[in-house]
Amino acid sequence: MNPVTFEIPWPPSVNHYYRHVGHGVMISREGRLYRERVSALLVSYCVPTFKGAVSLDIQLYPPDARRRDVDNCLKSLMDAFTFGGLYNDDYQVKKLMIERLEPMPPDGMVVVTVSNYSRGSNAKN
Repeated sequence: MNPVTFEIPWPPSVNHYYRHVGHGVMISREGRLYRERVSALLVSYCVPTFKGAVSLDIQLYPPDARRRDVDNCLKSLMDAFTFGGLYNDDYQVKKLMIERLEPMPPDGMVVVTVSNYSRGSNAKN
């Protein structure tokens, strides 16, 4: 399968993705809405479901210049990809590249390239 590149909205941080309810933890309303939005976008972009091992190249364009750890939004992204059918399970991700770039006010965005994993290859190949 050829590499596929698509844009999605800026994700909620891990701090906003989960909510503690009683003695348990659940995905917040914001997190559930984000997963549904990404799922709808993947369908509208006609992104296929990758069946084997994949490489992900994620470019983060934050909404503003505040300091952010690149891994803070990773959980919500990976969950949205699984929920939206980009692949069947996070376990399929063999190579992950993530880069924080210049802010894109007011909302930010994420550009993702997914490809079949091939050892030693760049996800853009």
